[in-house]
Amino acid sequence: MKYGYGWVLKFILAAILLGVGIYLQFADEVVYTITGVIIVIFSLLRVIPLMKSLNKEVLRTVNLIEIIADTLIGSVMIYIALSGKFDGGNVWAQIYRYGLAFFFYARALVFFNSVTFLGEKTEIPKFWVHIGSITIGTYIATNQDFSYETVAIFLLIVALIGTLYLSYDGYKGYTHYRKFQLEMNSGEGKGKSKETTKEIEKRKEVILDEQKDDRPYVN
Repeated sequence: MKYGYGWVLKFILAAILLGVGIYLQFADEVVYTITGVIIVIFSLLRVIPLMKSLNKEVLRTVNLIEIIADTLIGSVMIYIALSGKFDGGNVWAQIYRYGLAFFFYARALVFFNSVTFLGEKTEIPKFWVHIGSITIGTYIATNQDFSYETVAIFLLIVALIGTLYLSYDGYKGYTHYRKFQLEMNSGEGKGKSKETTKEIEKRKEVILDEQKDDRPYVN
């Protein structure tokens, strides 16, 4: 039986993720920073796979322009928050709001143009995800009451989902590890895993086949 210690890291990450999710409800600068980091990472990690998989130059050009624009928007959010220039004032709040709206709206706009006019094929789930993206972008741009608190609540929900997933996955890993410990401490095989019935039967078949090969052949 194989074992590992990845469950320890998953437990720690689950706790950190939950703590950050809760902290976001009280720290506007952190929300701005994390939003910018998410946009930058989402943009940059798509570059190489996207450029390699798109089969038309115009598709690569359009998507690359979107990625560059999104990266700049995310970088501005990070710079404003970390440089101390963010004071919670209306100017920076509007930059954050419209930058976020542009990110969602541009992603949907590029997708639908690629599918409708540039011949890019897609799947049904991806279609509905971008319907949601253009809806979110429009909502953020038109809702005058939109603020970082809305994003903080959304990030908290994502953090809770991620915490549950990591906790469950870590629990399975820890349970598997304890089963290994139980077998090792039981004294059977001096810590070696027990052979399953299937493995024993397979070994018997190999022995029988070898015995058949050793028998003299009579015509």
